[in-house]
Amino acid sequence: MENREQMQETDRRMQETDRMIKQTHLELEKSQNETRKIVGDLGRKFGLVVEHMFIPNLHKKFKKFGYAFEKSGPNVLIEDDTNRIYAQIDAFLENGDCAMAVEVKAQPNNSDIEEHLERMEKLRRWFDKRGDKRKLYGAVAGAIFPVNVREYTLKQGFYVIEQAGDMVDIISPPGFNPRIW
Repeated sequence: MENREQMQETDRRMQETDRMIKQTHLELEKSQNETRKIVGDLGRKFGLVVEHMFIPNLHKKFKKFGYAFEKSGPNVLIEDDTNRIYAQIDAFLENGDCAMAVEVKAQPNNSDIEEHLERMEKLRRWFDKRGDKRKLYGAVAGAIFPVNVREYTLKQGFYVIEQAGDMVDIISPPGFNPRIW
């Protein structure tokens, strides 16, 4: 009889331990989800801060490179269902002769540059489908621009826009020769 009672007690304890493990797992999962949400919100807010550092008066900063952008705007969305061309542009500058798509990142990396190259190709296709023959240029802005990423960005023909102390500095591709899409 005593052996049976011990087995029942052991079984009860195992069930209680199992219940506690499941409860702990649920609480941990909830905590991880809350942490992900907080980190995601912080990331989005930091992204907005970075965009607001670079976008205001960006069209004026490009005057030193000979551009006279008459129109600029943040967060331009291209949704062309007919031609299946979709793109989101952090800042878009334009006039009658040319347009520039600017990608803004807190700390750009090479895959961000590759994505912007793809975006530029999509934009060129979208322009062509609409009969828009303007020259299309690209730029990448970053609060923290690693040297190797800056060099790669410039080699791709993009302008680099980076934080320089309390100012924003624009660096032209080598030989002041930006790529035209």
